[in-house]
Amino acid sequence: MKDGSSRRRARRIAIGAAVVLALAGMNGPALYRFGSDQYHEYKINRPEYKADNGKWDIVEFPEKYRQNTIHAALLRTGKILMVAGSGNNQENFDAKKFDTRIWDPVKGTIKKIPTPADLFCTGHTQLANGNLLIAGGTKRYEKLKGDITKAGGLMVVHNENPDKPITLPAGTRFTGKENGKTFVSKDPVVVERAKKVFDKATGKFLRNEPGLGRIYVEAQRSGAKYETGTQDNYRVQGLSGGDARNTYGIAEKLALDKKDFQGIKDAFEFDPIAERYIKVDPMNEARWYPTLTTLSDGKILSLSGLDEIGQLVPGKNEVYDPKTKKWTYTKGIRQFPTYPAISLMQNGKLFYSGANAGYGPDDVGRDPGIWDLGTNKFTKLPAMSDQKLLETAGTVLLPPAQDEKYMVIGGGGVGESKKSSKKTRIIDLLADDPKFVDGPELEKGTRYPQASILPDDSLLVSGGSEDYRGRGDSNILQARMYDSKTDKFKRVADPLVGRNYHSGSILLPDGRVMFFGSDPLYSDKANTKPGKFEQRVEIYTPPYLYQGSRPSLSGGPKTVERGGSATFSSKHASSIKTARLIRPSASTHVTDVDQKSIALDFKKTKDGLTVTVPKSRNLVASGWYMLFVTDDQGTPSKAQWVKVP
Repeated sequence: MKDGSSRRRARRIAIGAAVVLALAGMNGPALYRFGSDQYHEYKINRPEYKADNGKWDIVEFPEKYRQNTIHAALLRTGKILMVAGSGNNQENFDAKKFDTRIWDPVKGTIKKIPTPADLFCTGHTQLANGNLLIAGGTKRYEKLKGDITKAGGLMVVHNENPDKPITLPAGTRFTGKENGKTFVSKDPVVVERAKKVFDKATGKFLRNEPGLGRIYVEAQRSGAKYETGTQDNYRVQGLSGGDARNTYGIAEKLALDKKDFQGIKDAFEFDPIAERYIKVDPMNEARWYPTLTTLSDGKILSLSGLDEIGQLVPGKNEVYDPKTKKWTYTKGIRQFPTYPAISLMQNGKLFYSGANAGYGPDDVGRDPGIWDLGTNKFTKLPAMSDQKLLETAGTVLLPPAQDEKYMVIGGGGVGESKKSSKKTRIIDLLADDPKFVDGPELEKGTRYPQASILPDDSLLVSGGSEDYRGRGDSNILQARMYDSKTDKFKRVADPLVGRNYHSGSILLPDGRVMFFGSDPLYSDKANTKPGKFEQRVEIYTPPYLYQGSRPSLSGGPKTVERGGSATFSSKHASSIKTARLIRPSASTHVTDVDQKSIALDFKKTKDGLTVTVPKSRNLVASGWYMLFVTDDQGTPSKAQWVKVP
């Protein structure tokens, strides 16, 4: 026998169905669609539906505050830093219109922040002091083949003088010894002095090894006849004496081919209290599309990117020291595609999933593996399915972080390939012989999936598109929860907004998830109508926030030592089942190496609980974290901000 609430629920469903059937019979498809839409709205707003599937809501900012958000990060104030730079808009770039917003999702306020450089396609990560490190960005936009009138490309300048470097200003002219054609440099370049090479056994001098400088050059005149197709040595005009003898250029093909984006060396810390950018020393290499990864000593590794001439940085990686605000090169050379998904492991080595977000040869640096930064040794990891479809794949450290299991989600072929993967792949890095195994499949091949760790140890996977940048109207309006205990996906409520290239997601301190961005090439199946950048923000409220009351968490210290304990108050201590430290996200281009949820041991007290932070510096980097507790119904508290020094 049904109870009263069950009978009322059945009656509501019957009435809703009757409305749809009645409308369907009233002259035609339009009324039927109207009825279906009305019923859909009724259905997704029912308490029972939300408790099983969650709920999506769209946030539209006032027009003067809208922007093409490319990057977003959760600050320790609970606000969201939303960075556009020029927002993939050439007109903004030419006008030096660079944008940043700070949004307070609690108060609903948003404000503009002065932006000092074009931080479009920068890299970012959280620092121990709560600032956000931001490095790289855009120096020049790409030029397509049909838009290029002057042949150009890479000139490598050699300096054979062991006594001093040489600086060549922008506008320096290089004339080929064989082809007689003259090319002009677009920027200044400093070419280091030559290195003297000695025989290790005898100490005898062998030769000078030239210092090298890379620079972009263009032909003096327009036209295809100024292209070159073979290597040539180039005399540097305006030099005399020893400088003329010791300095020369070498270039291969200088042509009217497409020219890629070019990066900048600029670096900044964003202060979340003062809400402003602070300029720090620039990187040694210009980088566009770099990844920033935190190391065990709190320094930040900067990887890959396109340099100031639009070439993939030639494996020269570097480290930022937050104490000195300076950058130094790492030992050894190792090259990766742009935005490589590289994270610190508990043993101090680095895990590379093979996922990346774009530029680079299809045969360089794409194998997943474990990298020992100290020795520069790289050990490949086997059994990755769809290994040639890892571009635009997502990578996430499954909770809790102590288990050191990663999931690699979807992905596509290199460049503008139409191929995409349905696969998820999981690897246990604590296993004796780590290798990838397939996890549950997605319904569709998926590029650009957004993946957010939730406080209850589930993983929300949403959005993406089947084709490159959503071509062919291929956005995927689906969302799923992954449960690592069952190794299964559960379909939840569908998002309302399509998300592909230049999109991301951020876990908020109240347990909801924010989604931003999307930059489709086209908006129709025939690929004839240009796409429009998605400026709306969408908030997903997970099912666990529709289960009734949530556990409270308050008090306690703001700082907890690594290996130390702290006591917090809770009116629901008896029902607490888990405690987690979650590192705030910094998300862009399917890359969020900051995401991590760390399990805490805890003991219940009469009025709360005492949590203990793990001792490992590799597991718990210094910085600010959100502390969540979750009850026996899977409902999380609101987060308390805690600093681990």
